[in-house]
Amino acid sequence: MVAAQSKPNEVIQATSFLEQEEENFQWTKQWYPVAVVEHLDASHPHVLQLLGKDLVLWQDGQKQWRCFDDACPHRLIPLSEGRIESDGNLLCAYHAWRFNGEGKCIKIPQSKDAATEAKNCANPSACAVTYPVKNLQGLLWVWPESGEEAQRESELRNPRLIPELEDKTDKVIKLFWYERDIPFGWDFFMENIMDPAHVPVSHHKLYGNRYSDPKYYDMTPLRKFSTQEGFSFEIPPISSKVSRATQDFQPPCFHRIDLTYPDGGQLILAIYASPTRPGWCRQVSCQVLVKNNQGKRPAGFSILGLPIPDWLGHVFSQFFIHQDLAFLHKQEKTMAKRGARKWLEQVYTPNPQDKMVITFRKWLETQAGGGVPWASGCNPELPPVEIDKQKLFDVYSTHTNDCRVCQKALKNIKRASLVSRISSIFCLGFALFLDSRTVALNASNISSPVVNPLFTVAPPVSFWVLLLVAIGLALFSFYLKQFSRLFYVYEFEHYQND
Repeated sequence: MVAAQSKPNEVIQATSFLEQEEENFQWTKQWYPVAVVEHLDASHPHVLQLLGKDLVLWQDGQKQWRCFDDACPHRLIPLSEGRIESDGNLLCAYHAWRFNGEGKCIKIPQSKDAATEAKNCANPSACAVTYPVKNLQGLLWVWPESGEEAQRESELRNPRLIPELEDKTDKVIKLFWYERDIPFGWDFFMENIMDPAHVPVSHHKLYGNRYSDPKYYDMTPLRKFSTQEGFSFEIPPISSKVSRATQDFQPPCFHRIDLTYPDGGQLILAIYASPTRPGWCRQVSCQVLVKNNQGKRPAGFSILGLPIPDWLGHVFSQFFIHQDLAFLHKQEKTMAKRGARKWLEQVYTPNPQDKMVITFRKWLETQAGGGVPWASGCNPELPPVEIDKQKLFDVYSTHTNDCRVCQKALKNIKRASLVSRISSIFCLGFALFLDSRTVALNASNISSPVVNPLFTVAPPVSFWVLLLVAIGLALFSFYLKQFSRLFYVYEFEHYQND
């Protein structure tokens, strides 16, 4: 591969390691991570979208997570609007049809008699459409094809797991999982994380400096370009703290960034992205720390590598996501407006820092049909650009609403804010009660023009202490309320990030 370039997109012709394979990538015969198990509330069903399909996740009476089409076979009412009953079966809230974990209908209350009910329940048309599910490494994985053949095929392919997490010793440390629905497509998300050159610019102050850190470097391919296994690149260490840096794309959903330190420690950024619907994808990610031979733990990625509660890590994660969100959301729509021209014909990429992005687009074009094949009936048109910043930077519906960890933290913060506010009022009232001036006023003849204890009697120390406590509690309540807004919306503007 050449390092210097004299004309636009010369990098494209320079990637001689690209060797096409005959088979095309099959999008529906893959495992996709769709949720973090510990974040799910097992008491009710959860809405899910994958490759344009509307699905529902729920846990049955045997504590097994299940995935169905989000449509009752009776009248196609969303099963996600139903209930999980005490017997561990899923109830459609429209006519109370019930389904067990295998999708078999076990109850039709409107039946004429028990015999008729049994006959109708036994009809294959009464069954819910089910999809294979795996629970591995703390994630729920869904295979987006249904039926017996899909079940057999799914058993023959392993999900894109993180090998280091199979090490059960204390050498490997997994930090918190984080999942989020992102308002731009799967391909633009993957393109973004394959682009280390943007990090110090877009994430100015959080990780790097836009004015001093952008530098020239080349990217070197590490293994053969493959339809099924993707590709990998190495970049020179851009920090004295790192001895080696690699990026590895494993289709359809896994991208890992490995940073190796001079002492042998390792930081792995494990990032999954599943295509949910046009213009949207779901991110699932975590950091994995591998200790060196002396047992020393490496530093994590920025503030997200600190020993903090999971819910606080979730709050901090949105700071990074939102610094890229607005322009990637709009970039996708801008490219769509330019019509059917190929991606490589719309961009100008003269620097080698774009090699991995270009390779990804080549893989998508030549090996994977040019893009995600959305399910039948799914409108392939992109949604319009969201100009309402409150909606664009929405956190609640894209994360908090379905995260049990953040829901609990939000309730506790609201409760602490309310208790602090009430305590502040109580302290202020008690301080006034103890005010010696008030006592003196009540004991004196206030009609006397000579003696006015309001100005001659000093408040006791307890008054000032309680007053300060009241002010402190009021401020604490106010800032807790302000902080709780981060669970709902977090707006970001680059022009304000000096």
